Amino acid sequence: MENSTYRPQPVSFVRRGSRLQGRREKAWEENREQFLIDVPRALADTSVDPEYRFDAAAAFGRDAELVLEIGSGLGEAVVHAAAEAPERDFLAVEVYLPGLAQTVQRAAANGLQNLRVVQANAPEVLATMIRPGSLAEVWTFFSDPWPKAKHEKRRLVTPEFAELVARSLRPGGLWRLATDWEHYAEQMLEIGEASTLLNEHEAWAPRFEGRIITSFENKAHLAGRTVRDLTYRKPA
Repeated sequence: MENSTYRPQPVSFVRRGSRLQGRREKAWEENREQFLIDVPRALADTSVDPEYRFDAAAAFGRDAELVLEIGSGLGEAVVHAAAEAPERDFLAVEVYLPGLAQTVQRAAANGLQNLRVVQANAPEVLATMIRPGSLAEVWTFFSDPWPKAKHEKRRLVTPEFAELVARSLRPGGLWRLATDWEHYAEQMLEIGEASTLLNEHEAWAPRFEGRIITSFENKAHLAGRTVRDLTYRKPA
């Protein structure tokens, strides 16, 4: 876990092992220069120097709609989305290095030019790295629910996080969320309704068709848990 003395708020993640082996290590070494946004750090090794600004046009070599996925895991969803929508650009944010390496491996295998990855703490990415009003969509799918009551303060989706998302979205931009943890879903709904964003539905959204069923989501279905979707829009 990252040392909490570096940040005023607890982070929403626990650092897992960062060792790369086999095909992941090979893919990372061969392709990270193409896919990795190597951000300057502040104090912690997943921090972002607050002076740094992401230049999407320079990173992708074009101007296109930009979608940010927070917690991209092994890259199943974002790689599929990037392959299906070559006219859009995608930035995957993840702290778990093997997950990033797997994402890069998938992206390289698919010959993708419209995907980049960054290893960083998501609130810092939204607070300073991403230019205000520059994102077409933000995806927050299956972030850690921290089910124990004493750990709920570590959940990613908070009122402060919702306003960071709103800051980063362009007018009309969308924030898509999904979780299989009912209490977290209710908390997300409460936070969204209190934010400056507008719910696209009366409450829960239909399942986002642009999100493939990943191995993680499939496990939730097999365990009998209900997956809740939410979609919020930034007012024009």
